[in-house]
Amino acid sequence: MFTAGSAQPLSPRCAFMSPGGPESPAMASASPRCTSVRLPVSVAVILLLMSVTAVQSSQGDKEPVYRDCVKLCVRMNCTGARLRGFESSQPQYMTLTGWTCRDDCKYQCMWTTVGLYQAEGYRVPQFHGKWPFVRVLCFEEPASALASLLNGMACLLMLLRYRSTVPRQSPMYHTINAFSLVSLNAWFWSTVFHTRDTYLTEKMDYFCATAVILYSIYLCCVRTLGLRRPGVSSMVGVLLILAFTSHVSYLTFVSFDYGYNMAANATIGMVNLLWWLCWCWQNRRTLPYWWKCGQVVLLLHGLALLELLDFPPLFWVLDAHAVWHLSTIPVHFLFYSFLIDDSLYLLNTEKLGVKVE
Repeated sequence: MFTAGSAQPLSPRCAFMSPGGPESPAMASASPRCTSVRLPVSVAVILLLMSVTAVQSSQGDKEPVYRDCVKLCVRMNCTGARLRGFESSQPQYMTLTGWTCRDDCKYQCMWTTVGLYQAEGYRVPQFHGKWPFVRVLCFEEPASALASLLNGMACLLMLLRYRSTVPRQSPMYHTINAFSLVSLNAWFWSTVFHTRDTYLTEKMDYFCATAVILYSIYLCCVRTLGLRRPGVSSMVGVLLILAFTSHVSYLTFVSFDYGYNMAANATIGMVNLLWWLCWCWQNRRTLPYWWKCGQVVLLLHGLALLELLDFPPLFWVLDAHAVWHLSTIPVHFLFYSFLIDDSLYLLNTEKLGVKVE
């Protein structure tokens, strides 16, 4: 896990980089040193084509001291020769992840505001809908980015184990492979989003997470109904694609409503939970591995409650969202253990001509 021992909120510096001793908050706000140049033109075009919604605001970024600090920093450092010097001296990894001079001003002024809040004995505020995190290299939320990467690696490892263990002739083989690819894509965008929060990466993170939830319903439908009634699973698949398209279109072109997105995903997740639990209950006497499936769905929904803790990040790195992502890593191993057992069971029953449960 990344550590933040050398980062002090009262001395807002960038990414554990430039040596030279601590600066005062006022000086720090006037001299950013370590982010990136503007986004590539291709990304900018994509953003312009997508309807732009208002940036989510919070107590911290509403503070006059924060706004004045950003204005002063941008005016002094983000034009003319100072901007060119900033762009020429920033590390390549900051350039590649799209950090700009203005972004760096916001980052430094955030810590100036946090320091003032703490000095007055007030609770640490959020900024733009997020807690303040220390930036490690180019990672905005280092613990969440690491946790997302580890989830993706666990998913990939178990997918490879599934492919090496289960023959391609198993009835669920291709459906499970597709589900794994959708999941890997979601963890990739989760890692990217927690590395660099932009309009595009946020939407990709949200939309890909929704795709996983919807595909998990399709996976459940194929396993419980589709093997005996392929037409049913095909019809459900079409409906889920239409639902996903409508969901993404509304959030992109009408209004990116965080409350609606959360309610929609929670509803879909509850349907998925109840469907799998009903199947587990019905097959508890015939399938000795049923408990793995039941435990997975209960764990996933139970661990999601960690998000409700919503505490300021420990050491400015570890918050409730990161804890939630870290807690889901072991679940991949149990889930794929169930998928392997079930796929082998289906293959054997198919060879014996036994009716699939």
